[in-house]
Amino acid sequence: MALKIRLARWGAKKRPFYRIVVADARAPRDGRFVEKIGTFDPLKPAEDTARLVLDAEKAKDWISKGAQPTDRVLRLLASVGVGERPARNNPVKAQPKKKAQERAAAEAAKAEAA
Repeated sequence: MALKIRLARWGAKKRPFYRIVVADARAPRDGRFVEKIGTFDPLKPAEDTARLVLDAEKAKDWISKGAQPTDRVLRLLASVGVGERPARNNPVKAQPKKKAQERAAAEAAKAEAA
């Protein structure tokens, strides 16, 4: 059984509140879960300690058992010091596309000739 540590949405319309749960990867987002290990309230200010409530020991235990955290949960875990989010660096993606590169080269040549 593949387990994920992910966010399950609770709260009212336009007032999100999330539970951090360990669930089967095939289960629906807000459906059945194995264990609740914390909560996340994105509407509270970042400095507020109640914004993220997480049982770090349970999170470490589930990760050691093979549960895979989602990207967002991995960022939250890294903020409390449980896990480390891998650095994302793709310089090729940041470059302009082919047409924009050709246009920039043409403008540079035009400016050089003047």
